[in-house]
Amino acid sequence: MARPYEAVPGRLHRVTASAGVVLAPNPGPMTLDGTNTWILSGPGEGPEHPNYGYHPSAQGRGEWPGPDVVVVDPGPADEDHLQAVAATGTVVLILVTHHHADHTDGIDRLHEITGAPVRAARPEFCRDSGEPLRDGDSVLAAGICLRVLATPGHTSDSVCLRLPHDIPETVLTGDTVLGRGTTMIDHPDGTLADYLASLDRLSHRAGAVGLPAHGDPLPDLRETCLELIRHRLARLEEVRAVVADLGAGASIGAVTDVVYGDVPAGARHAAERSIAAQLAHLQNGAGRS
Repeated sequence: MARPYEAVPGRLHRVTASAGVVLAPNPGPMTLDGTNTWILSGPGEGPEHPNYGYHPSAQGRGEWPGPDVVVVDPGPADEDHLQAVAATGTVVLILVTHHHADHTDGIDRLHEITGAPVRAARPEFCRDSGEPLRDGDSVLAAGICLRVLATPGHTSDSVCLRLPHDIPETVLTGDTVLGRGTTMIDHPDGTLADYLASLDRLSHRAGAVGLPAHGDPLPDLRETCLELIRHRLARLEEVRAVVADLGAGASIGAVTDVVYGDVPAGARHAAERSIAAQLAHLQNGAGRS
């Protein structure tokens, strides 16, 4: 897939008719190129801005972003990043896909800068009049309509945000589906059973584009989800075989050494969390689901 944009921290890049991204300067083993802070807005009335419109569907829709914007996943508490996000328009709402720090550390400062309410699935991350996000909620703001999809697994509070009227239809996937690689199951908060169910749910969005919180957009979200399901089930069988070889009392660390022996040191903790989730899945008798 050709990159739909060259991500540069501090700069807004339009990706679809209603969505653009400001990349946070926090690259790493778990964040890939950094956190994608998504900027959502309906087109304005003026002529299209010459610096936007990278996605073919973004052409000819008028000035973008419009005067109001919705921010999804403010990212780290990096002042330059948050100022760049705030400068994209009048921020009327801040949304959070889940509670991990690379998504939420910046919410209080961005709320301070913009005065916009914050909504998340967990009440402790909501600010001002922002109500907790619930599965099936419709969110109307900045000239767009968002639908909330509860997609637990990576974490228990993970949500995706569907833009049914975008062109093409898009789904902001948070960390549930990354732009490349596979996400961590943050056991015990997240479970593999929930994650597989969430992937199955997203796989029914035929024709949708995925906009992840890390990495490049996914041109075929359905196929990506189906491939991730196949990968997870194959990995589960690998873990089952390793446990059979090492013995039922094998530690999480010992199983991780075999299954993820080449994982970078910075991702070791995440690998152990995922192994713990798979072992719990097997112990619960769900391993052949």
